[in-house]
Amino acid sequence: MRPWQSDFVGRYEHVTIDSAALAGNPLGDAASRPLWVYLPPAYDADPQARFPVIYLIQGYTGTLAMWGNRTPFRPTVLELIDDLFAGADTPPAIVVGVDAWTAYGGSQFVDSPGTGRYHTYLCEDVVSFVDARWRTIPDRESRAITGKSSGGFGAMITPMLRPDLFGAFASHAGDTLYELCYIKDFGVAARVLRDSYDGSYDAFWRDFRSRVPFSRPGDGELVSVYGVAACFSADPDGTVRLPFDVATGRLVEPVWQRWLDWDPVRMVPRHAEALRSQRAVWVDAGRRDEYFLDLGAQAFVAELAGIGVTPQFELFDATHAAIEYRYPLAMRFLAERLAR
Repeated sequence: MRPWQSDFVGRYEHVTIDSAALAGNPLGDAASRPLWVYLPPAYDADPQARFPVIYLIQGYTGTLAMWGNRTPFRPTVLELIDDLFAGADTPPAIVVGVDAWTAYGGSQFVDSPGTGRYHTYLCEDVVSFVDARWRTIPDRESRAITGKSSGGFGAMITPMLRPDLFGAFASHAGDTLYELCYIKDFGVAARVLRDSYDGSYDAFWRDFRSRVPFSRPGDGELVSVYGVAACFSADPDGTVRLPFDVATGRLVEPVWQRWLDWDPVRMVPRHAEALRSQRAVWVDAGRRDEYFLDLGAQAFVAELAGIGVTPQFELFDATHAAIEYRYPLAMRFLAERLAR
């Protein structure tokens, strides 16, 4: 229950990566991105040793600076990571915090003509940069990825798409089972657009960017719905297609199907071989998650069982928020299995 930051036993290096994949992205977002790299105490203790890497990615609207945010009576995420690897009972690993912010609040860690090539950025630019600069073990057997919410989604899909790079993953309340976690926000978005913006998302964005963000009802739903649409259902020219009719809230089935194609629950059968190749899989969620991601987690685990994969799975008493204390539990699990 420390109220101020204590000295780290390991250390963090804050660097900038110039991403070829993000150069010229459609939103004009910066191609130079911050990267936070945690080096455990063992890194400096043995200058010849090489270490597995755990990539930590964030939820929607997350930025790297948020890892240092302190809430009352709780350590920051940065301290949780250091506390974990300061102990002798956790095998050492490098932890890499990745920035994937966009002008819409996030990227879902996918390549999209609406936002940019964020999957390529993560897998090609960031991984190769880290392996070249620090003493990693540069193979998929020693590389894992983890995150919460949209970061949990990214942690699930990235090893499916790139099993050559990632051999283990952990998801905390990752976006899954889209008919439960997303559809409930479509009605809210349609109502606010109707009542406040004459059905125009352009009018919303002009207003949102002219005032204090998230200061009006419906801001959160409008931002996330449009941002995810830019990731999942943008046309080749970057035009964002919404999965519902703005006037009625009724689903636009062909667009909605494009979202469903990114649902990890539905992706499992298509990527069974990649998932069976994983050395370790962790899935958890709070039983009171407002987006029903506990049910999504159960559905994902059931699909994994259908292809012969048994993850470490746990439901715990919590909502969607304030579950940062789960990170070190999964990181210990991953570090132990990468060490084998």
